Amino acid sequence: MLRHIDTIAALATPVGTAAIALVRISGPEAARLVRDIFGETPVARLARHADYRDVAGMLLDDVLFTFFAGTASYTGEDSLEISCHGNPYIAQRLLEDLLARGCRSAGAGEFTQRAFLNGQMDLVQAEAVMDLIQARSERALMAANRQLRGALGRQMTVLIDGLLLTLARVEAYIDFPDEDLPLEDRALVAEQIADVLRGTDRLLATSHYGEVLRHGIKTVIIGAPNAGKSSLLNRLVGRERAIVSPEPGTTRDFIEEVINLGPHCLRLIDTAGLNPTPGAVEKLGIGKTFEIAAEADLFVVVVDVTSPTPLLDKVLSDRFTVANTVVIFNKTDIRSPATAMTEEFLPGLKATVVSVSAKSGAGLEALRMTLAELAEGLAPAMGDDVVAINARHARALGQARADLAAAAQKLEAGEAAELLASDLRGALVSLGEISGKVDNERMLDALFANFCIGK
Repeated sequence: MLRHIDTIAALATPVGTAAIALVRISGPEAARLVRDIFGETPVARLARHADYRDVAGMLLDDVLFTFFAGTASYTGEDSLEISCHGNPYIAQRLLEDLLARGCRSAGAGEFTQRAFLNGQMDLVQAEAVMDLIQARSERALMAANRQLRGALGRQMTVLIDGLLLTLARVEAYIDFPDEDLPLEDRALVAEQIADVLRGTDRLLATSHYGEVLRHGIKTVIIGAPNAGKSSLLNRLVGRERAIVSPEPGTTRDFIEEVINLGPHCLRLIDTAGLNPTPGAVEKLGIGKTFEIAAEADLFVVVVDVTSPTPLLDKVLSDRFTVANTVVIFNKTDIRSPATAMTEEFLPGLKATVVSVSAKSGAGLEALRMTLAELAEGLAPAMGDDVVAINARHARALGQARADLAAAAQKLEAGEAAELLASDLRGALVSLGEISGKVDNERMLDALFANFCIGK
């Protein structure tokens, strides 16, 4: 009977020239494996040095093993961790031996799924494990750690508890159909619904920031052909990522690279030059520029100070604000920018202006600082307990919000308590889905399938 799990969870950071492979086993037979393989009685949370011999008695490796008992383990069940030398052949031999002893290979995310099913963590904490693994910046790491330590779960508990109290008050009148909610109770229920709505909206407002943390801040570099956009990208990235040529229109499609500025991760996107008279292929590239700009978080608008001030399409310029745009006066190694250029170029926009030379690198540090400041401004103002919900959370919160709004309308219209309670129950189910209080096997399977083997 296959009753426990095994996998190589990770290859550790090399120590000198050696690396360590970690094999994790979880299930009720973990203690028996300690006795069978190492000939010892399991002692919880004590690392032991031993020889690993396979079922035929052949010595495979010199290992460290640690046994974790029941709820004191990651999964909430007896677990065994074996640290062997990082030689892939040795690790594979250990796995083959464990399979021969009755283990089976873990599915993607199965350790964390078992931890959730055994009550070691709620669903938002389980998702935070993957966010932690995939974090690409200090801010993303901080948000994942907050969620792993229950920040979102605590906020959801407050909303659910408030909604349960409201529902209980409404349902108290369902058993008495001849009695309507008195005015004082109606006022109290209305305030309670409004309070849960405010909390729901507050969390929904972090949806885009969550996307930014997980995938990077979409930062679009825009300008006329040959303004130096690709040279600027290369400077920020630190290598020759884009082709640079004196010939205008070299970039016909967009080029994307990821960089870290301070605690932030930025997705830099170099776009096709905005040529007023483009060729057929160049026109396709400009169309793509408009598509990308429509979803941008930040704009880097590059101006060639050696050329006449270009005109920008109003569809683009209307998206520029002080909070999301930095204007770059490039090629200042050739000519100093005129003081009137900003007003000519973007009338009325008081965006930060940075003078640089993409060729020499002058002004690049000021540009990095400016971009980091703009990135900092994207974070929602939620204090120290800021969270960043994901798309699944946003869908559930959106449905809960719709049900709460419907309940508020029914209450104001004086409709029956049964109808009001139905909407409140719907909102409660949606909020419960976020923390995993609602049993939805298909949702769990889809979620944990995205995990890596060993987690």
